[in-house]
Amino acid sequence: MKYSSYIYILFISAMTLGCSEDWLTPKPLSFYAPENTYNTPEGLRSGIVACDANLRYTEFYGDGPAIITELIFSEVAVEGTTDKSGPAQNMNLQIQPDASLNSPNSNRIGRYWYEGYKGIKYANTVISRIDDVEYDNEQERNEILGAALWHRAYRYYRLVHQFGDVPLILNEITSPKLDFYSTDKEIILRKIKEDLEFAENWVPIEADRGMVTRGAVSHLLTKVNLSLGEFDDAILSASNVIDGGYHSLMTERFGINANDPSKNVIWDLHRPENKSLPNNKEVLYVLIDRPDVVGNTTDLFGGIQIMRQALPFYAASGANAIKTPNGNTGMNGNSGIEIPLSDMYGRGIGRCRATWYSTNTIWDDNDDLRHAPGNWMTMEDLVYNNQSLKGNDPSYAKPLQLYDESGVMLTTDTIRNWFDWPHYKLFIPDNINNPQRGGNTDWYVFRLAETYLLRAEAYYWKGQSDLAANDINKVRSRAGASNYQPSEVNIGTILDERARELYYEEPRNTELSRIASIFAKTGKTAYNGQNYNLANFGDKNFWFDRISEKNEFYNKGITTVHGDTYTMSPYHVNWPIPINAILSNTEGQIKQNYGYNGYDPNTPVLTEIE
Repeated sequence: MKYSSYIYILFISAMTLGCSEDWLTPKPLSFYAPENTYNTPEGLRSGIVACDANLRYTEFYGDGPAIITELIFSEVAVEGTTDKSGPAQNMNLQIQPDASLNSPNSNRIGRYWYEGYKGIKYANTVISRIDDVEYDNEQERNEILGAALWHRAYRYYRLVHQFGDVPLILNEITSPKLDFYSTDKEIILRKIKEDLEFAENWVPIEADRGMVTRGAVSHLLTKVNLSLGEFDDAILSASNVIDGGYHSLMTERFGINANDPSKNVIWDLHRPENKSLPNNKEVLYVLIDRPDVVGNTTDLFGGIQIMRQALPFYAASGANAIKTPNGNTGMNGNSGIEIPLSDMYGRGIGRCRATWYSTNTIWDDNDDLRHAPGNWMTMEDLVYNNQSLKGNDPSYAKPLQLYDESGVMLTTDTIRNWFDWPHYKLFIPDNINNPQRGGNTDWYVFRLAETYLLRAEAYYWKGQSDLAANDINKVRSRAGASNYQPSEVNIGTILDERARELYYEEPRNTELSRIASIFAKTGKTAYNGQNYNLANFGDKNFWFDRISEKNEFYNKGITTVHGDTYTMSPYHVNWPIPINAILSNTEGQIKQNYGYNGYDPNTPVLTEIE
């Protein structure tokens, strides 16, 4: 991979800007000001590196990363922190424009808003200055432009499905601006489709890992085409990736553990060392996170910390501890003990608590490698490892059990302490933290397995169930699962397969919101027998009905040991615009979303691009 010291400096500069919440305020002129940097092709490429760095910071890395917010606004997970109020559980109470919207102890709605627009700002700086530079040829210019357009389109694709109508900013802002207006979501989608179609012609098929590829452009374009209800175009853009001759699903053993007969291709696919290998043809766009390359994320983020976020808090102590049948505290989460579970699996705190739907309901084939022993962990796979039990309690080194012989539950907090997880995906050996949380690792943003599922979805919307089944079965076959028949295919089957394949990868809320919008736009009857429309989208939508159907925490009104009840409403399909973004926009009007304080149906929304 090609990095240099000047990109490192610009990376650090970009991330320093990216950690504040001043949104789009221009910075004072300095050595790193655009006019002093973006005056060569190399300088413009450094702007793309800033976009990459912003995307990496925004979503997956550090403590309480934003991806958890995407997952808990869906059917696959909930916020599992149970010892305090504040985490996003009682959504009806806690999700408001003036609430805490950017903290690991609440949610990261605000991070998506502010960092989304910072990514747009970095991309717009490159786009606006694209013709201020001399190039060797047209390809060089348009390749840089195409990558910047992809980054801007990626942010807007996420923002419109998270927030709905948002300000559309297409140029570099070089002076204070306080007159933003929301633009209609459909107009934004139409614009980013146009940009991606341009980029698809110029961004190279093959690029250094961590850079935008043509496959990533076509993949994002497929999502935009689906959002617009243009299903033939979605099939075409997905087919450009699938049938293009460069990318392919990884179906054979490869990489660091390829010669270990106890492992399999599913394990290989998700090893940190394998994600960016040149022979990994499944990857379309990957985030690079290494201690020895640009930006040294050890200092900035502390690694991915995924095992801390998404594993159960098996090492809880006190009243909420997992007990032995004899009533003793059974678990220890430290390193340096005889049975160091934290080194073997990581030490979790249950913040991203997988639901019964994602850990049990969707697994429909016992041969599925993604749910097989070794790749998948259950609580009973762990053993009592508290060394004080040794010689004093016969449970030491024996498998955990949830109940004693009398049927008494051995932990008071099954929300946080007791659930299964995909070990093959979440196990990231930690070179930073002790006990292990999850260290440096590259991370997939787009890979070909999802492209197949996107094309399957497009075929479904067109009523071509046989072709949809073929694409779903490509993904299932790689995992050793049996094929679906065309008669079994509906949006629920596709969502189930996405949950199996893409847990903690896909932004699940964004994709559910997108699908809900398609149902409302087309009027197509969903598998639950319901019809939807855009007129009352905030009161009735597929997003809420799907979560209510599958997520037991919301459909049963589960209450935590701290006394907080899980609640959610249909209007949460669009998140609240942070109040500071609205109040600081003194000469314009950003429309607050339905259901939240400050909503006004008469707030104007732009329906044309100025």
